[in-house]
This record gives sequence, structure tokens and C-alpha cells, in this order.
Amino acid sequence: MEEMDKLITTTTELGIEWAPRLATALIVLLVGLWLVRLIDKGVHRFFTRKAYDPALESFLASLISIALKIMLVITVVSMLGVQMTSFIALLGAAGLAIGMALSGTLQNFAGSIMLMIFKPYKLGDMIETQGHTGRVDQINIFNTILKTADKRTIIIPNGPVSSDSIVNYTDQGSRRAEIVVGIGYDDDIDKAKQVIRDVLARDERIFKDPEPFIGISDLGDNSVNFVIRAHGTVDDYWGIYHDNIEAIKKAFDAAGISIPYPQRDVHLYRHTD
Repeated sequence: MEEMDKLITTTTELGIEWAPRLATALIVLLVGLWLVRLIDKGVHRFFTRKAYDPALESFLASLISIALKIMLVITVVSMLGVQMTSFIALLGAAGLAIGMALSGTLQNFAGSIMLMIFKPYKLGDMIETQGHTGRVDQINIFNTILKTADKRTIIIPNGPVSSDSIVNYTDQGSRRAEIVVGIGYDDDIDKAKQVIRDVLARDERIFKDPEPFIGISDLGDNSVNFVIRAHGTVDDYWGIYHDNIEAIKKAFDAAGISIPYPQRDVHLYRHTD
């Protein structure tokens, strides 16, 4: 009976001692989370009003939110009477262990920071990196998400991207399609160039400035080869490329211009004894 009385007395004393701390810590936690959400909305409104890059907005907003929540947790823990020196030392040891285990993840996080600083691409750009080509759909804290023309989603870690070469097809505002066609050595070069010029003039997707370039690239074994360089938007690149190859072939056929195929002359000699 005495042991039960002591247990009740001890529990009551602990409750009286800790109840105010727990109540205060809980209030601080709830108010802190409300303030974090308020600050997060304010950050988004700030970036929207200043018309910053949406990728930078998402990255910094999430980073600020995580940092504030960590500070809030440390504050609440200290209010409960936990010695912060020991707690910080414990966090440091845990952080070291986690950092060693997640070294690749930290590399990706550092790569994200580099991408945000130097901005080699932005949302909506068509890029080529790490052997993949696609349009940038998202730039997250640890990875970049590409959408390809054949409806694939490619998730690429930001660490390797930040240290690899990046081809940005959108940055210049246009992309040049390069087509090579050949005609026979007996065909009229000037006539062939005019036929090509007429075909390109009918394609409204091709820019007039700079105007398309048509020139002889080399004298091949079986053909005189023309190189055609025409500028258009990034979205029209493949249409310009494939449609004009077909149109030039049909125009050559209508004009009586041949597109030779590889051939070889074989000479047979009869030796008589």
C-alpha cells in the first residue's frame, strides 16, 4: 500500500513539474508549424510577384521550410529540458553517419545548388545530358525530370548532371536542321539547287532570317552531295527535317534529277595463255 502511495505521489509531482513544459512545448510546436506554413506561402508569393524562375522558387521554398522546421524541433526539445550540448553532439554524430551513408544523395543536393546558381537550363527547355534528350519538366532538390518526345519520363540525379556536359537546344531560341542529299554527276547542279530552294520556300516553319543555306558539301564516289541548313523552332525541328527530305525526293523525281545509289563498276579481263 505504501509503494502505491509513493508511486501516486511521484507521478503527481512529475505531472505538476512537466505539465507546464509539455503544454508550452506543444503550443510552441503548433504555433511554429503555423508560422512555417505562413512563411512558406509568403516565399511563394514573393517569387510569384518578382517573376523568378519556378524551379528556383520550388528549390528555395522547400529548403527554407526544412531549415525552419529543424530550428523549431531544436527549440521545442530545448524547452523540454534536454541539454542542447548533448543533443547537438548526438545530432552531429547522427548527421555524420547519415552523411556517409547518403554521400550520393548529398552529392545530388550539392549538384542542385550548382544548377540553381549557374542555370544551364530552366523548366521547359529541351536538353541533352547523361545520354538522354528531353524537355525539362521538373528541377527538384535531388534530381531533374525530363519528358521525352516518345512519352517517357526520365529521372536524372543532379550530381552527375552538374558535372557533365549539357546541350541546351532551347537556349538560342531556334534549332538548325541539317539535311544531306546527293545528285548524279550528270545532273544540273544549278537546277538542283533551285528545286531545293523552292521546296524550302514552301515550308512556313523554316525561318527566313537566317535564310536557308544550300551548298555542295563534297564530291562523293557516286554523287555530288548537297548540305542544306535551315533554322526553325525547337518544336518544329523533326518536322522540318523529315518532311523536307520527303519533299526534296519528290521534287527531284518531278524535275528528272536522279539521286544515285552506291554502285561499282566491275571489269572482267580474260587472260589467254
